[in-house]
Amino acid sequence: MSEKTTIYNPFNLKVLCVLSLGHLATDISQSALPAILPFLKAKLALSYAMSGAILMASNITSSVIQPIFGYLSDQKGKPVLLPIGCLFAGLGLSFIAVPESYWAVMLLVMVSGLGIACYHPEGFKTASFFTGSRMATGMAVFTIGGNIGLALGPLAPTFIISHFGLDYLPLMLVFSMIFLFSLFFAWGSIGHTRRSLAAKGKARKEIKRGTLVSVGLIIAAVIMRSWTHFGLMAYIPFYYIDYEKGDPLYAGTLVSMFLFGGAIGTLIGAPLADRFGHKRYFIFSLALSTILFPLILFTHGMMLFLSLGLVGMALISSFTVTMVMAQELLPNNLGVASGLLAGFAIGTGGIGVTLLGVIADHFGVPAALKSIMALPAVGLAISCFIRYPPALPSLEHEK
Repeated sequence: MSEKTTIYNPFNLKVLCVLSLGHLATDISQSALPAILPFLKAKLALSYAMSGAILMASNITSSVIQPIFGYLSDQKGKPVLLPIGCLFAGLGLSFIAVPESYWAVMLLVMVSGLGIACYHPEGFKTASFFTGSRMATGMAVFTIGGNIGLALGPLAPTFIISHFGLDYLPLMLVFSMIFLFSLFFAWGSIGHTRRSLAAKGKARKEIKRGTLVSVGLIIAAVIMRSWTHFGLMAYIPFYYIDYEKGDPLYAGTLVSMFLFGGAIGTLIGAPLADRFGHKRYFIFSLALSTILFPLILFTHGMMLFLSLGLVGMALISSFTVTMVMAQELLPNNLGVASGLLAGFAIGTGGIGVTLLGVIADHFGVPAALKSIMALPAVGLAISCFIRYPPALPSLEHEK
């Protein structure tokens, strides 16, 4: 039996690619921050805990509050959040190196975070209108932009800073500008589809208690996955720059290898999930991540690059799958579902990086890195109890 319950429009690769470009431009701002932190830490003489607080502020504003923007999107479609969100995400991040004050940096981090929070629920909701019957595959096209953006995030600022200096960080704004130019050519298709869907309307389905429990379990498992994800993004640079006194560009390349692996995993995993089942693939992804993670701690050189790429493939590949699962469970609240998964769950997991900062301050950076290893195993245990796919009481709304 198919896990698909609602088909909106035929698969539209052009619109999905434009939205994916915006996802890239937005997420590059999010993943660039951990790579910039060591330079800000040195410039402003910050502790690890203060650096972690910057990441926490970013995660709260960019992720935890996303369901609020999702709710606004569900009440009334607001596609204008797409260009506004991407622009503010780029502006806040690009000028983070200018202030000499810790609190001014915090303010810019929150501006960027709010821009990220604007874009994601509306982006995922809009993308879902153009996936046709291949929901995970279509959503993967949108998600891959975010994966590539997350992968480029550590490389782009470290390249700029290493070759030109911290003062040239505003060059990062070019990614947002490219998206805004591209969006102009797809705006008509997006508006037409929204008007068409509004005219047709959607059948309402009562949200049952079991459905809410399943959504809660998905959120809990995603928190564990995102804690692992952001923990590696933050503490690979700290480990190789601060602890081993290595080359910052090398550390950024390691993080990018992890994230590029996630991008490849997303492209491979989404069609497999559509074919074999979303829940099955989610469990498989967390199980494989748990098995592969120790390789990061015991490999060096090229084998370390390979290990990080494999862990990224296994861990991040289920991002699209969990988004589809949430949207299938909450078909009349796509914005809220997107905000909960892309925002609240991921942001709450990212807040765990602050706890890793406390561990690093008291026990050292290696201890913080090793403590991440148990998280995907906890997520695996939680995922086994999710009740999915949802029951299909009526198929009339598909006609």
